[in-house]
Amino acid sequence: MILFLAGTSDARELAILLKNEGHSLLTTVVTDNAAIELKKAGLDVYVGRLKKEDFVRMIKEQSFQAVVDASHPFAEEASLNALNAATEAGISYIRYEREKQSHDGKGITKVDSYAIAAQQAFEKKGVIMLTTGSKTLQIFTEILLHQPDIRVIARMLPRKDNMEKCERLGFPQKDIVAIQGPFTKEFNKVLYQQYGVTTMITKESGKVGSVDEKVEAAIELGIETIMIKRPKVDYKNLYSDFSGVLAHIKNLLVER
Repeated sequence: MILFLAGTSDARELAILLKNEGHSLLTTVVTDNAAIELKKAGLDVYVGRLKKEDFVRMIKEQSFQAVVDASHPFAEEASLNALNAATEAGISYIRYEREKQSHDGKGITKVDSYAIAAQQAFEKKGVIMLTTGSKTLQIFTEILLHQPDIRVIARMLPRKDNMEKCERLGFPQKDIVAIQGPFTKEFNKVLYQQYGVTTMITKESGKVGSVDEKVEAAIELGIETIMIKRPKVDYKNLYSDFSGVLAHIKNLLVER
């Protein structure tokens, strides 16, 4: 049996593929909405954030043979918890991570952290659109919100907890774009133009994260982009395609 970290659209596809290949698995996600999509596909789902100790307990209690981590490239805490738990429990850890893309164009600045991105945006002033989600919103609000010559537009998933967080941080309602993608380049252009965006902040998420569409739209409109690099994690058994994961699991079961 496989313990599977999900939560993204490509992770869902991989989980379904493993299920169709005859593998038994339990998927884990953080939100109820993500769980609904997995349950529709006939997958067993655990909802909630898991610490390393939780992963170790689940592995031992349910006799998992391997952990497949297909969580978001920026969910480094969950990945490290799963990796360390698998190592402690003595089972295989397999990481699927969508392939990186090359974003080295005019007006693109790559940075190593959210805090650096916020500081860069502070120096640029103007209308800044955040497309980095709600998890790190406080980092940006502490530096950018209610500053002269700066307007911050936060684009995020239309979830109740996200709206409550915006309210707690004092985010103006008129500056919240609650919407779920993926979006086309044309849609992004219209959105940037609607708010008069001068700087867009995004993450190095990969093709499935629709980063290309955001960046290309910004380039065509002359909008500067600040891109946060992926966390540097020394993963074991790292694959950027489904076939690599399937082959690894097949070999693992043969060995057992």
